[in-house]
Amino acid sequence: MPIKSGADLIAEAKTRIREISAAELLKSLGGPQAPVLLDVREPNETNLGRIPGAIVIPRGTMETKVEAVIPRNANLVIYCAGGNRSALAADTLQQMGYQTVASLAGGWGAWMGVNGPVEG
Repeated sequence: MPIKSGADLIAEAKTRIREISAAELLKSLGGPQAPVLLDVREPNETNLGRIPGAIVIPRGTMETKVEAVIPRNANLVIYCAGGNRSALAADTLQQMGYQTVASLAGGWGAWMGVNGPVEG
């Protein structure tokens, strides 16, 4: 098996998942098809703020905690700081049977770039 870098794994994951822009996410919030938001950043990051209503489960514990909190049929958007951890998380959740999953392209940084609302 060839050795892969972290960047290789992220690039591969992004070919298997759907990404959504911050502008698209902002438009969908509050609507009838609003997604469940999953923040996979670490506590030191989420303490700086998060998208209102987001469920926080750090990437390192996601696989063991997500099933108890988010049903597999949820319309789910995952985000992190820059879009890489969320891409890996989206890929993993698809393997776990989550079918409507997207990663926020550009992550928290992109969310701040569209002046999205923040809580916390």
